[in-house]
Amino acid sequence: MLAGTGQNIRVAGSGVVRIYHGDEGWGVIDGAEVPGGCWVHFSAIAMNGYRQLAAGQGVSFIAEPMAQDGFAYRAVKVWTTETEPLDEQSESAQSRAYHSTMTLAFDEPPERGGR
Repeated sequence: MLAGTGQNIRVAGSGVVRIYHGDEGWGVIDGAEVPGGCWVHFSAIAMNGYRQLAAGQGVSFIAEPMAQDGFAYRAVKVWTTETEPLDEQSESAQSRAYHSTMTLAFDEPPERGGR
């Protein structure tokens, strides 16, 4: 199924995880809608807790045609349940990922004697 037009074409389908590198956070999904495979990053997996897939696991996905590590498709959302999970809506547009700030303050340079 295709949705969108122009550069924003997305493909939705179902498939099977070919391989998933949990230590690196990426893998490949095979499905009829994504010939040659679809690259998936852990951030595209829609599930609570630790986001990981397993080889042979059935999944549903939304992908976009985008060259990624030798694959013609990149997953933008992957889920393992029968119903697509809703996208999380936060009150702010900021990421919930950890962030920090640093403020640097410098002392005034010492006065040079008598000049």
